[in-house]
Formats: sequence, structure tokens, C-alpha cells
Amino acid sequence: MKDRTKYFAIRVLKEVGAIRKTYESVIVVKQMIRSVTSVASNYRAACNARSDKEFFAKLCIVVEEADESLFWLEIIEAMGWLPNQVIDELMNESHQLVKIFNSSKYTIKQKLNKE
Repeated sequence: MKDRTKYFAIRVLKEVGAIRKTYESVIVVKQMIRSVTSVASNYRAACNARSDKEFFAKLCIVVEEADESLFWLEIIEAMGWLPNQVIDELMNESHQLVKIFNSSKYTIKQKLNKE
């Protein structure tokens, strides 16, 4: 998952670089970059957690940022700033990451509740 989140961030960085710069697009792209890179960096931090509670806390941030990335992709799609095929691929990956991390979050929460 470390590689998957890192390469997702890299792919997004490359794709949003092609968006024509307007006042609106610069703001959205900046937010998109922040959230997608946060997914990768916070997942990496979660993997280095010192406890299950710390892992859970970082994973909550990962889920939040992955969902925010999906939101910004929805805005980019609505504005027509990227080709449909590109946006569909990015949104599909973002959806998958949200599902995976939500599932992991649920599993860890169940483990913590048993302790």
C-alpha cells in the first residue's frame, strides 16, 4: 500500500499539471495536491506507528484525506479540466483507496474494542 499510495500521488501530480491555470483551477489543484500527498505520507506514518491506537489515528487521517482527494477529483471532473478517461481512472483508484482504508480502519477498531 505504501507504493500504491505513493504512485497514486505521483499520477495525480502529473495529470493535474496539465490543467490550464486559472484562478479557480490553481486553488483546486493546490488542494488536490495537498490531500493526495497527505494520503501517501500519512499512510507511511501509520506503518511506523508505535501502537495500534496510533495506527488507528493515522489511518483515520488517511481515510479523511483519501475522501477529500475524491472530492477534489469530482470538482475537476465537473469543471471538465481533465479528459474523461483520466478522471475516471483517478476517481476509480481514489474510491478503491477509500474502501480499503475504511475496511482497515474498521478492522483495527474491532481489535481495539476487544482490548
